[in-house]
Amino acid sequence: MVVRKHFEAMVLTYLAEELRIGDIAVTGAGEYADWRANLLPWEECEPLLEGFCARAGRPAAAAAGFTERLRHAHLDAAAALDAGYEDNADLVIGEDGVPSLKQRGSAGTPEAAERLAEAVARRMPERSLLSVIARTAYWLGWHHHFGLAGGSDPKIADPLGRYCMAVFTGRANIGPYEAARHISGVSARELSMVRNRHIDLKKLNSAIATVVNELDVVKAWGDGTAVAADGTQVETYIDNLLAETSIRYGGVGGIAYHYISDTYVALFSRFIPCGVWEAVHLIEGLLANTSDIQPSTVHADTQGQSAPVFALATLFGFDLMPRIRNFRDLIFFRPNEHLIYPHVDALFGERGRNVIDWKLIERHWQDLMQVAISISEGRLSSATLMRRLRSNSRKNRIYKVFREVGGSVRTVALLRYLADPQLRGRITAATNKVESYNGFSHWLAFGNNGVLADNDPDEQEKLIKMNTLLANLVIFHNALDIMDVVRKLVAEGWLITAD
Repeated sequence: MVVRKHFEAMVLTYLAEELRIGDIAVTGAGEYADWRANLLPWEECEPLLEGFCARAGRPAAAAAGFTERLRHAHLDAAAALDAGYEDNADLVIGEDGVPSLKQRGSAGTPEAAERLAEAVARRMPERSLLSVIARTAYWLGWHHHFGLAGGSDPKIADPLGRYCMAVFTGRANIGPYEAARHISGVSARELSMVRNRHIDLKKLNSAIATVVNELDVVKAWGDGTAVAADGTQVETYIDNLLAETSIRYGGVGGIAYHYISDTYVALFSRFIPCGVWEAVHLIEGLLANTSDIQPSTVHADTQGQSAPVFALATLFGFDLMPRIRNFRDLIFFRPNEHLIYPHVDALFGERGRNVIDWKLIERHWQDLMQVAISISEGRLSSATLMRRLRSNSRKNRIYKVFREVGGSVRTVALLRYLADPQLRGRITAATNKVESYNGFSHWLAFGNNGVLADNDPDEQEKLIKMNTLLANLVIFHNALDIMDVVRKLVAEGWLITAD
């Protein structure tokens, strides 16, 4: 006998899961509409294919050519690891096929570099945050992106001063009324009006891009070809749409997701819920970056990767190289079921299993290109796609081909990671940079104990982007001050090299 209550619970549970992965859609809905309806027809994609491939940095090869490039990259990476295994002192592959890497000690900081850092720190001038914001606005003109929606005339007295105070109070996390009590010459109404009517997300993104484009002075620390993405929790009040209890971070709030260049500056930022896998938003932020710094290599932590994300990164020409802590638990896919590797064959598990289906990739190449071009043309959000492409999607052919492509690309990344200690060092250094930035951004948001007081999701993201702008302005000004100090040290006889 069927118990109605149990049967209904079973049906609703199944329906909820099918809605979440996109195998069932609701006509006329927003979040749960059929995302495939947003794909460009293939007839419209074909004329755009060559230009898309050129921007992604690869030839506009047909299905066979695309698949062959993936297959050769997979074969080459496996062969390289096998050939160098005997000389690889760090890597040990057990009889069960589980790899382990020996920890390498840090080389430490040279004594001369420590003395230089101490000398620079002693001579650095003290600056107030408000003076840093005002000076950089005068030099770079980032504040010119702000203003009323209807035109370029801001219609306020002293726009530079008002915009500087709005940015300072916005991401120092001080409300307009609290700020007006401590800053003479400005009212709470003026600050609130500037923040609400003159500054929006698009204008903040443009201001951030302007600052990034002018940051030539920080290229001593990197060339801009690599970026690291990571999130950090920002506390909010519990009664708002994005607030969730974070198991990973603890506390209630959301995630400020930052994209930090190897030059230490932030290219882009998002504010996302705690409950999402951070990899869902990884590619979206890279595509939204409009600055002149367009990185080709992307680093992240374990939360910043999945097989579909590897596939999408490859389609857009990004080399995704994350720091994956659980690499021992992941599947290493075989490029060919007949190949046997003398030293690392156990890594790929039982022969004949976990083999990449190259024919499936070739057969669905058109689906891959259609999805990628639709995202590039703004018809489909990459975050929406990543939320739908999940491992429990049973009927989605697009998920199946993304899984195969991502499985191959992730295996290549893992093989390179195991084979190259210098690569592991670069990944660790890049992820350490973004973690340092997260701490710095928290320090800047000193007001209200770091808790976002606004409950509007758009305003919350605006505050996060104001923090990104403020952090970049401080980095820019500090770099100029450091250069000035270094020039004086050189004049005094210090020998300072690029290293």
